[in-house]
Amino acid sequence: MPRLRSLLRPDRFLRLAFLRRFLRAVWDLLRSCSSYPGRARYRRLKGCLAASRLDAPDGPRSTASPDLEAADPDLITLKISLLGDRRTGKTSFMIKYVGDGEGHTGLQEAGLNSMDKILFVRGARIAFSIWDVGGDDHSLNHMPEVCKGAVALLIMFDLTNRSTLNNAIGWFQRARNWNKTAVPVLVGTKFDEFVQLPLEMQWTIVNQARAYARAMKATLFFSSANHNINVNKIFKFIAAKLFNLPWSLERNLTVGEPIIDF
Repeated sequence: MPRLRSLLRPDRFLRLAFLRRFLRAVWDLLRSCSSYPGRARYRRLKGCLAASRLDAPDGPRSTASPDLEAADPDLITLKISLLGDRRTGKTSFMIKYVGDGEGHTGLQEAGLNSMDKILFVRGARIAFSIWDVGGDDHSLNHMPEVCKGAVALLIMFDLTNRSTLNNAIGWFQRARNWNKTAVPVLVGTKFDEFVQLPLEMQWTIVNQARAYARAMKATLFFSSANHNINVNKIFKFIAAKLFNLPWSLERNLTVGEPIIDF
């Protein structure tokens, strides 16, 4: 089993991609020097998708979207799961990262949504397959599908609604039942509204969020999809963690500014 886990690490997939695409590596590497360009596509998952009877996995692995891999077998697909209560801004966060220009008429509040974004990392073509679970009680049935095989778990809460922060630990614990080793990230959304709250309330929420992040051993980000605050930075952080990229993250604990804590 340890050998199997080592074969499933993202760096092993990169090496395979390099071997298959040696003649194109120089061109792709030049393109990778820019800031993660890419294209996106939308794929809706049926809201009535039933939860499979699955045993808890030993750990995450690279999970490819079948339609993407069929079209391009050289594409490496990595799954990222967005978890949290309803109306925390998960779908808006996902759309902001993938691109506002895409058609999103099929997105739904309940059930599951999924979108893909292709980027270039060290000469290899990587697809982030981003899964967004609705957050209602029925969505708990989808936890195995959402969490199994993910390389990162984004636990999301609304900075203006403390109940969603209180529930973040529960989402994290349920996710860990199905995925023990994915990179955890705690994300506070709607920062643009949060800064309008009284300062003492901001202090309380910041301190609680930092305590929860420490309990999860997660990196904490405050973000805003409306103003594109820390959205791209969160996914760059995930890519840097997965592929050991030379990208530094600056800590920010100033109340009134987008918090980053690790």
